[in-house]
Amino acid sequence: MLQKREKVLLLRTFRGRTLRIVREHYLRACVPCHSPLCALPAACSHDGKLLSSDVTHYVIPDWKVVQDYLEILEFPELKGIIFMQTACQAVQHQRGRRQYNRLRSLLKDTRHDCILFANEFQEQCYLPREKGEAVEKWQTRSIYNAAVWYYHHCGDRMPIVMVTEDAEAIEQYGSETQGVFVISFKDYLDNFWPDLSAAHELCESILQSRRARESESQESHGREYAEHLPLEVLEAGIRLGRYVQGTLNVNKYRAQIEAFVRLQGASSKDSGLASDILIHGMKARNRAIHGDVVVVELLPKGEWKGRTGALCDNDSEDKASSEAPSEPMPTGRVVGILQKNWRDYVVTFPSKEEVQSQGKNAQKILVTPWDYRIPKIRISTQQAEALQDFRVIVHIDSWESTSLYPNGHFVRVLGRIGDLEGEIATILVENSISVTPFSEAQLCETPVNTPEKPWQVSAEEERRRRDLRRTHLVFSIDPKGCEDVDDALSVRTLSNGDLELGVHIADVTHFVASNSYIDVKARTRATTYYLADRRYDMLPSVLSADLCSLLGGVDRYAVSVMWQLDKTSYEIKTVWYGRTIIRSAYKLCYEAAQELLDRNFGIVDEIPELKNLDEKSKQARLEELAGAIERLTDIARHVRAKRNRCGALELEGVEVRVQLDDKNNIHDLIPKQPLEVHETVAECMILANHWVAKKIWESFPHQALLRQHPPPHQEFFAELRKCAAAKGFTIDTRSNKALADSLDKAEDPTDPMVNRLLRSMATQAMSNALYFSSGSCAEEEFHHYGLALGKYTHFTSPIRRYSDIIVHRLLMAAIAKDEKMELKENLLSNKDLEELCRHINNRNRAAQHAQKQSTELFQCMYFKDKDPETEERCIADGIIYSIRTNGVLVFIPRFGIKGAAYLKNKDCLVMACGRDSCLEWKPGSLQRFQDRIISTTTGGESVTLHLFDHVTVRISVQASRCHSDTIRLELVSNKPHKDPNSELSQPSPLLLKSDLVREVTRCAEEAQLAQEVVAHAIPEEEYLEYRQTKGRSLYMLLEEIRDLALLDVSGDCGM
Repeated sequence: MLQKREKVLLLRTFRGRTLRIVREHYLRACVPCHSPLCALPAACSHDGKLLSSDVTHYVIPDWKVVQDYLEILEFPELKGIIFMQTACQAVQHQRGRRQYNRLRSLLKDTRHDCILFANEFQEQCYLPREKGEAVEKWQTRSIYNAAVWYYHHCGDRMPIVMVTEDAEAIEQYGSETQGVFVISFKDYLDNFWPDLSAAHELCESILQSRRARESESQESHGREYAEHLPLEVLEAGIRLGRYVQGTLNVNKYRAQIEAFVRLQGASSKDSGLASDILIHGMKARNRAIHGDVVVVELLPKGEWKGRTGALCDNDSEDKASSEAPSEPMPTGRVVGILQKNWRDYVVTFPSKEEVQSQGKNAQKILVTPWDYRIPKIRISTQQAEALQDFRVIVHIDSWESTSLYPNGHFVRVLGRIGDLEGEIATILVENSISVTPFSEAQLCETPVNTPEKPWQVSAEEERRRRDLRRTHLVFSIDPKGCEDVDDALSVRTLSNGDLELGVHIADVTHFVASNSYIDVKARTRATTYYLADRRYDMLPSVLSADLCSLLGGVDRYAVSVMWQLDKTSYEIKTVWYGRTIIRSAYKLCYEAAQELLDRNFGIVDEIPELKNLDEKSKQARLEELAGAIERLTDIARHVRAKRNRCGALELEGVEVRVQLDDKNNIHDLIPKQPLEVHETVAECMILANHWVAKKIWESFPHQALLRQHPPPHQEFFAELRKCAAAKGFTIDTRSNKALADSLDKAEDPTDPMVNRLLRSMATQAMSNALYFSSGSCAEEEFHHYGLALGKYTHFTSPIRRYSDIIVHRLLMAAIAKDEKMELKENLLSNKDLEELCRHINNRNRAAQHAQKQSTELFQCMYFKDKDPETEERCIADGIIYSIRTNGVLVFIPRFGIKGAAYLKNKDCLVMACGRDSCLEWKPGSLQRFQDRIISTTTGGESVTLHLFDHVTVRISVQASRCHSDTIRLELVSNKPHKDPNSELSQPSPLLLKSDLVREVTRCAEEAQLAQEVVAHAIPEEEYLEYRQTKGRSLYMLLEEIRDLALLDVSGDCGM
């Protein structure tokens, strides 16, 4: 029997309004307790995790303990933890979404022995808040009451330890109930876990941070920053239009002086502002940290400032630039923070000399974050000298108005500075990427496929699926060494002469059930993470590289889309969607497929499926396969031409993939070599994604996962138009069709790099393509600008993208709906789907950033130990693609590097032309124009550099102890670089990249070998623990190319 109560909630909307909502709150006698000691297991109906049966006690943390010590509660050694609903809701409301999601992930993780108990729905646990009672006291009282009930519910057989920071609660409840103990968290660790040193160190770090914060607030009299306005004042100001809210984005190149707030919610529509708001200086930022959702007050127009157009180094101690700023833009100051999106930060301790210079307060250390956008953090520790050679994780606890810096605490050591594994771990932490191994519970859900017990197609599935094994020539085309084969293709002639085109995608959802342990893990990761030398899979390898991978010569389950095409026009007549059984006849690499397309049958030895055939059979099979690839290519040309007529864009990006040798060391770094078969496969995938998008939207118009690519803002094309004009080209950006046509015409017959750079600039001007729920916006907003398609989704890569798994489930539900069959699983609502899309979009951005940063890491490691004055490879040809007030931006095709080259140095000397067109520093001045920059010395000598000029640059590395190293470019000559070896043989980019990565690998191996003999070196096992897959990276992700997820490994170069 349910008991009805009323619960009052105060919720804040995007517009800043506070809504008072009265909800019906139903209490029940039976709520899942998730304990094996439960006296009423049938009534409690335990679903999901159960607490371990081999613990000596259960521990129930108070709300304050969950907030402050969650990092310790995540230790796998701590078992039998019961998180009360009251404590979880306190985290959600007081600590923001990031920490709440972290808590939710902990509860879902099967490796951690912890559960959630919904105490506020259990009739004997629920306690209404008394009149005048403080929220904190009510929360502690509710949790204690639930702890007592839980103890009795388990038959008084398992002691309960409630840990709290409330001294009054310890005194009041400590001995009130036999079998329920109430102690402080520190006492709990001291008495129950005396040997868990890591937990004690972390606890002491958190306590030191708290004591330092309390001491500072007592000692400080003056305020460094203005106090944040109360929440009700902020809400009223947003509602009335006095304030606006948005997300703070700090400029990493001018972190101390320049940040921007991008408006969100109603603020973006009601403010009338066409651009972001500039936040100039730390005082105006008012303790907000990059990523926080802030409330901003606009300054009077007379106080507006502009952003500077000068190049600058990554210098954490930025000073205001002496260069004239650009036109004033809306400028404001932060008056409050709505949501603190603080995370774990990787930092470096100061050197020994710097620690000593801090004097008597040496226990309070200022550490420098790896991310330039994060301010220095003050932590209390006595380990500064021991940790100065390591990357360390810290967490920010608070930032008081009386302090110049935020206060935080030490969490754990990550790795040694400069070590390859330590730097990779830094990149993962900085992007909030968790790559912990799959748990035993997750792996137990996967099928067995061993030589002793091989996996087979079941008889039931043979009855349910269309069997294509004997009727269709199915084959895959992927990069060399590809393990996770998502897709395969087929084409055949029907009896009436028409063609049938088939796209067959791995049926991942057959093996990954909704809300299973594997599904939860895949949803959390959302994508496979590709770094320069490794990948971290979204799914366990038994699925990603075996049972779901459409390998050659084995039976596999697939979800297929097959079209009947007119035999002459290739127009689509009918389409069929459904589950199939396939056996891929060939697993081809792109290079082999291209050779077959070109009718070069000498490639036959690289096709293993043909090796054991006689010559006649081999030729017949080759003719059949080559004919199929030719027909596919003809169809793809037609489909591409149709999209081109609608304005599809062909853009430029920097892409590489890493090859590993048989010892899993880096062997080669290979840039993408454009082949027509790339286009063929990409067009087939785009066609399948488009038709599946239409199908799921027609069936579920308000809850379909689609992908949109909004038109870019016209102001982002300004530099593209200026650069093109410098070469006499006109770029029309009014539509995607006009832009595509303009780029096609912007060809310089003397220099093909001009068109490549213009396309790269167009790519950078684009908005990001995003996943969304179809119920969250109007149909006219569905359009994909880059692909020129009205509706689009991702269906073709479920092994490495969670979005595709959701789309597969939607497609299966749509098919069942057409056949009037009962839906086997509940689909996500529009609200839940929109939240999931936000998560996937966030993880995709993290994956792109990690990929970019890992590529930059290898570039720097290659050049770091080379003398730029004598090493021949440190001199290269570069092309100027942007003019700044104090220098130029240069692209180096040989290494795929973009960077800044200064024409004025810090001593105010400018570049002048010496002997043999070599450049040198002399007193003088610079004059910048739209298409050129002129350097004039006091002696009257001048050098003029134009857009798209070829120059000679010297490459070196600007080392940084606290941050990532960066590539530094220096102009050597205003003439193109002449490679002395070019007359004998033009060096291949493949060879150059191969040399680069081999050299990086050699240096990394030598450094690792040296470290192994150091007494205090961190064991290699700690670094390698979370590396999941050291296989060949798969950078040639064709859908991402066509979907504009193009990656510029150079960064913004100070723009």
